Amino acid sequence: MHQHILPKLQALLTQHEQLLTRANAPADFYNGVYTRWQHPVLTRAHVPAAWQYDFNPATNPHAQQRLGINCVFNSGALYVDGQYLLVARVEGNDRKSFFAVAQSASPTEGFRFWDYPVLLPDTEPDETNVYDMRLTQHADGWIYGVFCSESKDISPGATLSDANAAAGLVRTKDLKTWERLPNLITRSPQQRNVVLHPEYVDGKHAFFTRPQDGFIDAGGAGGLAFALCDDIEHPVLGEETIVSPRVYHTITESKNGAGAVPIKTPRGWIHIAHGVRNTAAGLRYVLYAFATDLHEPWRVIAQPGGFFLAPYGEERVGDVSNVAFCNGAAVDDSGNVAIYYASADTRLHVATTTLELLTDYVFNTPPDALRSVDCVRQRIALIEKNRAFLA
Repeated sequence: MHQHILPKLQALLTQHEQLLTRANAPADFYNGVYTRWQHPVLTRAHVPAAWQYDFNPATNPHAQQRLGINCVFNSGALYVDGQYLLVARVEGNDRKSFFAVAQSASPTEGFRFWDYPVLLPDTEPDETNVYDMRLTQHADGWIYGVFCSESKDISPGATLSDANAAAGLVRTKDLKTWERLPNLITRSPQQRNVVLHPEYVDGKHAFFTRPQDGFIDAGGAGGLAFALCDDIEHPVLGEETIVSPRVYHTITESKNGAGAVPIKTPRGWIHIAHGVRNTAAGLRYVLYAFATDLHEPWRVIAQPGGFFLAPYGEERVGDVSNVAFCNGAAVDDSGNVAIYYASADTRLHVATTTLELLTDYVFNTPPDALRSVDCVRQRIALIEKNRAFLA
């Protein structure tokens, strides 16, 4: 009991501890590929009360919230020394996002935020907002964070809502002390959803990018691309080669981009990316998976048709409905995989699987047949294959 804290704030601390120690359990969902879990791993309720309330009765006699939290979602992820580390996007009531580290010995429950959020070096004077950090443990010994660095568009004719997106870059050894490198320079007018590949390619740092013409719309650009960087401390990317293109009447029609850092398996690099299509209700974000060659990571060698994971049930409800988004996955020493995905830009969930199951899914699931008649033929072939087992 904290004797100098108002009773209402003491009650909040008690409720918070109950939430952090709540057990999680598998959800009633099955597809043989991954397990969903009943509870999100991070929500706004997981954020410490000390980040939101003034505990001094003299300056906050009514225990009012001073700096509110709206949501906690898109998180980079690492598994280090038996611990799961998430660098989550935390959005305040003021719409500004910032990063905060949460840690647990379990991939599915018990995440606690560190004492303070991350204060990045303030090296970009025009930067207004930062979000969606991917974490890469690179072969060069650093942990890199690549995130969206957003600023207001001040070009002639721009409206108050027009913005510019660039890829911000930081590196660290411990997620506590961060070195800010210059924002990536690419040939694209807008750049976000960028992922640093974990290994050198031709002796260079390699990035998966998402070139865009506009802040929201891909325009004539788009697709998930690959580019090399000669000097990570002065990060200028060369030609962006499309790896996974946008395709008409598929889950990537409107735009697509990298998600989690590629996962290395004996058969290839497995990518968990996001695809976007337009609907009468707005944009629908889903996750899809594909594999690239171990030695030529820009070359796709397998791509299942359709989505890997889409918003399900209550996951569709939130700030931006009908959105599933991933920018972090963690693999433990036994090949267990925790895929951290956000729903409706509001909360963070986890889906658990294994390298074996992921590999099976990516390499043995049929590709998109692209036309309705061919998709029916594909399904009929599966039915006919199963008839002998169902007789």
